Amino acid sequence: MSVQRYPLAGVTVVSLEQAVAAPYATRQLADLGARVIKVERPGGGDFARRYDTTVHGHSSYFVWLNRSKESLTLDLKDPRGHEILHDLLDGADVFVQNLAPGAAARLGLDAAAVTARRPNLIPCTISGYGTTGPWSDRKAYDLLVQCQTGLVSLTGTPEGTARTGISVADIAAGMYAYSGVLTALYTRATTGEAHPVEVSLFEALAEWMGQPAYYTRYGGTQPPRLGTQHATIAPYGTYTAADGKDVLFSIQNEREWVALCAEFLGRAELADDPRFATGSDRVAHREELNAVVAERCARSGSDEVLKDLERIGIACAGVNDVAAFLDHPVLAARGRWSEVEVPGATVEALLPPADLAGLHTRMDPVPEVGEHTAAILAELHRTEEEVAALRADGVV
Repeated sequence: MSVQRYPLAGVTVVSLEQAVAAPYATRQLADLGARVIKVERPGGGDFARRYDTTVHGHSSYFVWLNRSKESLTLDLKDPRGHEILHDLLDGADVFVQNLAPGAAARLGLDAAAVTARRPNLIPCTISGYGTTGPWSDRKAYDLLVQCQTGLVSLTGTPEGTARTGISVADIAAGMYAYSGVLTALYTRATTGEAHPVEVSLFEALAEWMGQPAYYTRYGGTQPPRLGTQHATIAPYGTYTAADGKDVLFSIQNEREWVALCAEFLGRAELADDPRFATGSDRVAHREELNAVVAERCARSGSDEVLKDLERIGIACAGVNDVAAFLDHPVLAARGRWSEVEVPGATVEALLPPADLAGLHTRMDPVPEVGEHTAAILAELHRTEEEVAALRADGVV
């Protein structure tokens, strides 16, 4: 039987990471087989470990973001801890850090410093607003960036704004850091040149704001907040069926609009009504159109509404809560659930969304704080006596 070889086997990543963005980037590298050494503070470790205790006593964020990693504790303010980190970097391919503004430079761990003696190392810096510019010294958290990019102003209802329900700025930055590192690894392999990678939460989410940015700059006003309705397409949103359940559907083209009028609304003449003749007309007369659609949906149960819409080729779905999502038949039928060990228990975890044919995804345990410290220090030729002294002094 052949031995499983992961796509990034042989790649070593050292990460000074905390919270969400950097851990999400490195977890995806670990999923592909990279060796990820997570450097944490002695004692408490990554503060995301204490966000909550819902997963068998562990943080839901930490369990999600840190499988398949090795945890090494180091006090980087102690010269001995600093030396150990540099020894690690001498044998690493990638160095990821999302320390507070200015902290990496003060520790001599900014991209220029770490590559001065290691031109083959790929440093990846994740910051709030970039390492240069007028806001380079500002801390940034997910909701701050949602506010600064205008996302919060687009999210919610006409009566009020809302934070998106997940950490989209962190996730966006983590995704771009991940793809940036993969690109840098490929470039190094093909050209021999190692290029530093830099990603900011602000610029990552700014990219995701592309459509409303164009709409606002060239249309003169920003898209309105409409709850589940779509700012530039109608009908598109949730409607309540006779059983009180919400159904969401969208009309994407004129063929679907004509079919909806004739076969679902039972009013074929609406397809040629001047108020609704084009997509822009339908958006301009959204309230009148919604009244027609809502009245029709209210005459049937949600299952019947969905069946009728599916029959005529309209994309539609019920509105799940998280519990219903966890039981989704697509996840079950496609075998998307796997198991991951956490300290003291085993949890179900979703496989990463990108499948590579013929290769299995790595789904190794979530580490305890400092679980791999002794083994890593032994690799770096520290004796048991030296390790014991480091522990006694709180360096590891």
